[in-house]
Amino acid sequence: MSRKARLDAFKADFEAGKPPYGVLRSGIDMMHRVTAELLAAGAAARTKTVGDKATEFALSNSDGDIVRSTELLTKGPLIVGFYRGAWCPYYDAELRAIEVAKPEFDKYSASLVAISPQMPLNSQKSARQNKLTFPILSDTKGEVAAAFGLCVRLPDHLIEFAELIEIYKWLRNDVPSFNGDLNWTLLVPARYVIGPDGTILYADVNPDHRRRLEAHDLIPALEQAAAVTT
Repeated sequence: MSRKARLDAFKADFEAGKPPYGVLRSGIDMMHRVTAELLAAGAAARTKTVGDKATEFALSNSDGDIVRSTELLTKGPLIVGFYRGAWCPYYDAELRAIEVAKPEFDKYSASLVAISPQMPLNSQKSARQNKLTFPILSDTKGEVAAAFGLCVRLPDHLIEFAELIEIYKWLRNDVPSFNGDLNWTLLVPARYVIGPDGTILYADVNPDHRRRLEAHDLIPALEQAAAVTT
């Protein structure tokens, strides 16, 4: 089963309200409406894209060690995935799918990291439960995500966003506690391939957190990076 097929199967179970999620149809419809609002507002249009220079970062992994993008790029291209965190039901499914795809990326000497605003302890738990061989980096202040244009703060004065916050609370998705940030700030999920010179070769940014891409979508950018370095 392909990565997309696995995620599609998970999506079908989640939206059908199957255990352990059991989200009411009204709650799922609310999530869809908010996603549509973000898409209509052009949330993906303000992010870094192909041809831009990627923001350099130095972030802690789940063991507390600092991982620097500049050091990773000396080894080859860098794949960076921005994820909302373990409170999102799609999060673990996506990480497991990425882990399955990692051998394809290794063929191009590509480094792979996930970046999340969640606290390091939550990242450590995720890495252990999903048996990951790539690091989850903690961007707890959201500074790196903001530099890529990926932060969206839910405006609780708008009725639909306020209702979404209540749904998250009902699901015990305490985003401020997960992130160590009192604001209800979400990430726009994104995947980037960054060339050794720091230029973005591939960008996939979509406020619809249910949408994911296949590993082979990244291969042309990895081949491009390999062509430049040989």
